[in-house]
Amino acid sequence: MEFPVFPLLLTLLAGLSTGIGGGIALLTGHTSRRFLSVSLGFSAGVMIYVSLVEILASARDLLAAELTPRVGGWAAIASFFGGILFIALIDKAVPAEENPHEVKLVENASPQAPAAGKLLRTGALTALAITIHNFPEGIATFFSALQEPSIAVPIVAAIAIHNIPEGIAVAVPICHATGSRAAAFRWALLSGLAEPAGALIGWVILTPVMNDAVFGAIFAGVAGVMVFISFDELLPAAREYGEHHLSLYGLIGGMLVMAISLQLFP
Repeated sequence: MEFPVFPLLLTLLAGLSTGIGGGIALLTGHTSRRFLSVSLGFSAGVMIYVSLVEILASARDLLAAELTPRVGGWAAIASFFGGILFIALIDKAVPAEENPHEVKLVENASPQAPAAGKLLRTGALTALAITIHNFPEGIATFFSALQEPSIAVPIVAAIAIHNIPEGIAVAVPICHATGSRAAAFRWALLSGLAEPAGALIGWVILTPVMNDAVFGAIFAGVAGVMVFISFDELLPAAREYGEHHLSLYGLIGGMLVMAISLQLFP
């Protein structure tokens, strides 16, 4: 199989958007709560709509063609909820206090607050937590681009927006602990490399056994991963960053954009 350069580049782009969050934290010193609320809601809308309307349906079709319509349908359901279970177990393994999806505001992090050592530990553990979280996200982005290039760009945009608060969570404590904006930005940027790493590992492991049935199962699992991320991470964070209706407007806007995109570019 030819090496999938384009899907890997898209996954890399999505992962390194943690650097955008790090840059926002270090350059502005202020969190735009309304922007993040709408943006995270928008990302959730894109991911939920494309997962349930496009990705899961495509996975079911692939599995039905390889197996039978009835067996393929059950396999798609099992793979979808298997993807949810997979990301839920990973989420469970990360201590709540180090969860990279807990809402953090740039202006609330003071260099005079905790000791520098504690701040550095917080930043390092947050980067580790993000790395653990981003492995399945990288697999989801990569295999979406590999199977359906037409839906890859909006998924990449949604994941990229989702990664901005992660960059903030890494950069702020490290900057205050070390006094180095450059080091904080590097940590924020590099924490996103887990996504292309996850994509590469998934590709290497699965390529020898790849066929339409395996691809369909993976694709359904990808849909489950993205739905879980949306409900467990994006929507709660969107509501905490801003008013309830802002996150809802973002959610509906993301669904609308994705619906129009799929209609115009089937």
